[in-house]
Amino acid sequence: MKKSTMSIALAAALLSISVAQAGEFTGGWIGLKAGNNNSDVTSLVAAASAKNASTYGLEGGYNWDMGGLLLGVNGFADFNQKVDHATATPGVVSNYGSDALGLDVKLGLPSGNWLPYAKVGYASVAAKGVAVTGTGSGAHLGLGVEYKFAPHWSVAGEYTTVSDNFNNNTQKLNNNNFTIGLNYYFDSVAPAAVAAAIVAPVLVKEAAKPVAVAPKIVEKTIFTDKPVTIEGANFDTSSAKIKPAADKKLNEVVDFAAKYKESNLAISGHTDSRGSEKLNQKLSLSRAESVKAYLVKKGVSAARITTKGEASTRPVADNKTKAGRAQNRRVEINSVVRESKQVRVTE
Repeated sequence: MKKSTMSIALAAALLSISVAQAGEFTGGWIGLKAGNNNSDVTSLVAAASAKNASTYGLEGGYNWDMGGLLLGVNGFADFNQKVDHATATPGVVSNYGSDALGLDVKLGLPSGNWLPYAKVGYASVAAKGVAVTGTGSGAHLGLGVEYKFAPHWSVAGEYTTVSDNFNNNTQKLNNNNFTIGLNYYFDSVAPAAVAAAIVAPVLVKEAAKPVAVAPKIVEKTIFTDKPVTIEGANFDTSSAKIKPAADKKLNEVVDFAAKYKESNLAISGHTDSRGSEKLNQKLSLSRAESVKAYLVKKGVSAARITTKGEASTRPVADNKTKAGRAQNRRVEINSVVRESKQVRVTE
């Protein structure tokens, strides 16, 4: 009994992005920040006498991908510098600042390289300066937006506020901070929740030849391969975003799927050899997922598509050259189709 297996490789590609999908902001991180502190003590200073001073701080935490949302926790330490404030006594000033330590819960909505977020938590504040000393605690609130500009690095702009009662609730220190921060992510790409799969080859069996008393001419179905290759653009370093220049090539894949309606598509993403294995694995899967999203948007059923990240394990060119690495940053689409024709044979 004869078996034939048919396999068609469609090589398609895309152009550039910055790094980042929903999972780009997951994992552990640390950061430094600096900016402006606006503060006053309500029982000590005259009305509208809040003053600006410099501030700097440290923070770090861990984020989780919650399926389109980001949930995180982080600790922080703010060091608000001393500055002269007016007091209720004309001509008298008080020079003070504060240190704040606390813990926040963060909720964000990732969108590509951007992460707008809000945070709420607890802060313990220690005032330092002339006529203003003591410690207190209160709710810590914040709003910010973060931008991922490299696999491990991001910048964030943030506003936070905290009001603390201290000295037996006789004074209230108000701090409003506007800062810019630089963050480092230890694991720049979080594991994706998409299972990689490979379309199993289709095995086509021909009916066993009938036992014939005498030779005769019959019609039989012959299955033949139809190889198709589509060459597309490759990715830039750390890139997974589809650009308009890739539409023509991907539309050829859409036409292929429309013609062979029973075929499935197995999409595999690839990277060059630079970067860590873990980062390349996620990046290659992100490339495959970008292609899948494009095809689904164009009408191809998601149930027909599976994705897989191959990282840098299957190079097609030399990774030691710039041109070779560009060829290796790619996506391949594999499918199995069956075409048949009737022929007359003698048995």
